[in-house]
Amino acid sequence: MTEESTGAGGGSAAADENPDARVCVVATRPKTFAECRNGIYPAPRSYERTRRAFDYMAFYRTAPTSAVTHYAPVTGRVEETRDDGDHMTPERWATLIEPVSDERTVVVFELGDLVALDDPVTNDRNGVRGAWYCTLDALVRASATSELAERSGE
Repeated sequence: MTEESTGAGGGSAAADENPDARVCVVATRPKTFAECRNGIYPAPRSYERTRRAFDYMAFYRTAPTSAVTHYAPVTGRVEETRDDGDHMTPERWATLIEPVSDERTVVVFELGDLVALDDPVTNDRNGVRGAWYCTLDALVRASATSELAERSGE
């Protein structure tokens, strides 16, 4: 799960096959995005996104660019506690969870290969805050975060 897919059609190929698939768009810091490349995205259990149904996650990168650049299929969800987890090492807790939450339970979203968007969704306002929900078609067709926010009801 460390390679990015671009393939024919790049970021729009999956949308052509499943345009109505649900997507959760989240902001990621560089270290969190690095873990997405490794096939996981952890979220504190209290976050609404851990209870919502969706097929893909898309990643707004706060640095080095302010844009949604990639998405990935969600292949599984695993609840883990701070002291008992397969994915969440003490280092991952310290780096990924402690800066944003003092919770002791997370939901780890297991991800398929990252797919680079043909055209990143650039930040033209305030970036992505929290989690936004949209269709895969809306994601790949948006050119700016304001447009994506409008399509997701944010």
